[in-house]
Amino acid sequence: MKVGVIGAGAVGRACALALLQRASVARSCWSTAPESGLPVQQRICATGGRCSPPVDISDGDYDDLAGAHLVMITAGENEQSGGATDRDDPRGRLRLLDDNARVYRDIVPQIVAAAPEAVLLVVTDPPDPLADLTRQLAGHDRLFGTGTLIDSLRLRVHIGRQLGVDPVAVDAMVLGEHGTSSVTMWSSATVAGVPVSDLLGQGDRPAHELQKQIEEDVRNANITIIEGIGASQYGIGIVSARLTEAVLRDEGSVFPVGTHQPAYGVTLSLPCVVGRSGVARTLAPRMSDAEANALRRSADVLRNALEDAGLETT
Repeated sequence: MKVGVIGAGAVGRACALALLQRASVARSCWSTAPESGLPVQQRICATGGRCSPPVDISDGDYDDLAGAHLVMITAGENEQSGGATDRDDPRGRLRLLDDNARVYRDIVPQIVAAAPEAVLLVVTDPPDPLADLTRQLAGHDRLFGTGTLIDSLRLRVHIGRQLGVDPVAVDAMVLGEHGTSSVTMWSSATVAGVPVSDLLGQGDRPAHELQKQIEEDVRNANITIIEGIGASQYGIGIVSARLTEAVLRDEGSVFPVGTHQPAYGVTLSLPCVVGRSGVARTLAPRMSDAEANALRRSADVLRNALEDAGLETT
């Protein structure tokens, strides 16, 4: 099966590399601006690909997306280049919305014209409002954003480290915005069926202090990584490849990803069943009153961001 990647910056390259290493597809096509140095990058991946299962990697223009089953959209300003690395800025990734909305207005119509049947995966920050914009521009619902899947994976890692257990044994989610108003679902977080809050309470520090620290570590993980290596591309590359696999294989796997939620009037992350058409349906998790209120506040943050950027909300 064929997947297109729009954008050859750090994130686009990481997505392509993850697709290659995981052998997620039979063919991957990069489409981007000619000044990006893409042919050189494509040759590097093609050379390294001789050590991986065979994947045909090519570069081209939008017309080369024809026949793609899924198109990842990674183009736009990233957090570092867009000045979204201030831990004290409540806008967080939403600071990038105006600039990246302009990019999406240009590229999404061209993607849809070339690959009208493709599922669109919104990777660019901020993915939630950009998914709403993509939905308007594309004129269909076969799209979703990477949402809070990466936040949820980071949450499991931090909980696992705090408790001294394998993160694979941790069942925990972050919902809402992929950003500063995200909601950590502590009420349903467990390890082998044992509430995480109970396990955290067995230590020397109060559970609520540890929960607050973990939440801050998860929300600021991207900034911490950027400070260390200059970009936080590898995690989202792997996440994007995994979501691509769920679509291409029609898995019905459940992930917290961003899709338009009529009850909230915006795109935000809830547990979603992901398959051939993108998001097949959304699941409604049980949550505490505090979590439900926080999720509504997260939706308000996203709605206000859309309105401030002059984008439609429904």
